[in-house]
Amino acid sequence: MLSFDPDDSRYIEDLRSYVAIPSISREADRPTMQAAAEWVAARLDFAQPRIVETGGHPAVVAGWTGAPGAPTVLVYGHYDVQPTGDLDEWITPPFELAVADGRLRGRGVTDDKGPTYIALEVVRQFMAQEGRLPLNVKFLLEGEEEIGSPHLAGYVRAQADELAADLVISADGAMWRPGEPSLSVASKGLLALDVEVTGANRDLHSGRYGGTVANPLHALSRILASLHTPDGRIAVAGFEDGIPELGPTERAEIAAVPFDEETYRADLRVSALTGEPGLSTLERLWTRPTLEINGVTGGGSYTVIPRRAAAHLTCRLVPGQQPDRVAAAIQAHIGALDLPGVRVSLTTEPGAVPAYTIAPDHPAIRAARQALADVYPGQDVLLARIGGTLPATTLFEEALRAKTLFFSFSTSDELLHAPNEFLRIPRLREGMRAWERLLRLLAEGEHRLTPG
Repeated sequence: MLSFDPDDSRYIEDLRSYVAIPSISREADRPTMQAAAEWVAARLDFAQPRIVETGGHPAVVAGWTGAPGAPTVLVYGHYDVQPTGDLDEWITPPFELAVADGRLRGRGVTDDKGPTYIALEVVRQFMAQEGRLPLNVKFLLEGEEEIGSPHLAGYVRAQADELAADLVISADGAMWRPGEPSLSVASKGLLALDVEVTGANRDLHSGRYGGTVANPLHALSRILASLHTPDGRIAVAGFEDGIPELGPTERAEIAAVPFDEETYRADLRVSALTGEPGLSTLERLWTRPTLEINGVTGGGSYTVIPRRAAAHLTCRLVPGQQPDRVAAAIQAHIGALDLPGVRVSLTTEPGAVPAYTIAPDHPAIRAARQALADVYPGQDVLLARIGGTLPATTLFEEALRAKTLFFSFSTSDELLHAPNEFLRIPRLREGMRAWERLLRLLAEGEHRLTPG
């Protein structure tokens, strides 16, 4: 059994230096992203780390294969982070790690710098204390996950032999909630689209031209309103093609998960929960697709008929849906609307991915459940589903023919992507003990992975 530090001070100082690098993949310059990659590579100095080009931000790859005949796992994570959002909403500067009330606060601390640090520290301690790892471990930490991993697929496919593994373990992908240990057996897919409506060849004075030409904002409003029925159902024909019906067994399993809808509502400070009728909140959250309007632009607070209006849409997809077919269904739906006087275009963003699942009885899930049960004795390990998307999972299954196990010690309430993102300090050492146990279980005994 590894011996970890008696307190968290060194771990916090390590994370302080990591969080201080503003590695926002959507806007950071190359030196900033390079600095973050170098920080990660330095933690893998025992495993011949390399900072490699992907066509976008660099990735870090490494590997220790000193256990002939043993299984091989690929540890995946990312060093890039989301933009800060409104700085006025942050209690403390986002790239200065703050410590208060048993929490670490800073951009990226829970998504995904803290969780990846936990995994890296465990393998470092194996090497420092035992001189070896219990199985072969490879590493792939990218710098573009927060922008949809646009260059990851090309790199993984080109380097499939180098990255080959019996299992991928993702340090990304939060646990369901802080009150109990959990593992995710599914994550939703993602499709992002942009709708643009154009009218006249310039912005128009609303007094001189109002009532005589089409207003792109009016047309866009009609488009957006048409996407759902008044009771909350998605109104796009063909959008749900391929989705299997939610059966009584699955509904019973979800109903057995402790979940208080009133607590959920109160925490969000909304007057009511809404969505597709006939389903519980958890059924909608875990098993149903979504079509969300994320942003609308056009005109402003002045008397103008804008020449252009636009909206950004995202769809979270469930098993059975294919992104290209969903995009085609939305295109056909919009194309069928009567919108005189304007032109409408729909553009699909690159990086769309289908939903991902791993069987609840997969050997990796069994091993991970045992590892969590050992670290959290007396607590049931919940099998949950991620409402978010991890683009790499389906890629690894296709290119490496390996399933991905989500093993993160982030939790979904830690303000991921929002101001004041935080990580609970106890999760550091809890996560380290669980990672140690998981790697040992996968290496030998009844939960051993089958090599090759």
